[in-house]
Amino acid sequence: MRVDDEVSVDADELVTQALAADPDVEVPDNAVSFDELTGGHEFELLPDWYMPQPGSRAEVVGGWRRRVVLAVVGSILLVDAAGFCVIYGHITIG
Repeated sequence: MRVDDEVSVDADELVTQALAADPDVEVPDNAVSFDELTGGHEFELLPDWYMPQPGSRAEVVGGWRRRVVLAVVGSILLVDAAGFCVIYGHITIG
C-alpha cells in the first residue's frame, strides 16, 4: 500500500485528531509504519555521528596517559574531600 497523493493537513486538525485518539488502543502485529507507507526513509532515528556503532573492543589507557588521568581525577577528589567546589573550573568554598 503506497500513498502517491500529497495531502495537506494543518496543525489545528492534527491537534484535534491527537486529542480525540484513544491512548489505550492496541497496535496490531501487522501494522505498517508511516515511513514505510509514505516512502520517507531518508534519515535514521539516531544519526551515526550522535550514537555510532560500538567498536570491537574498548581501548585501555596505559602508560603515562593512565598516570595523568589518575592524577587529574585524584586531585579533583582531594579538592572535593577538603570541602571545596570545582564544578565550574574555579575552586570555591561550598
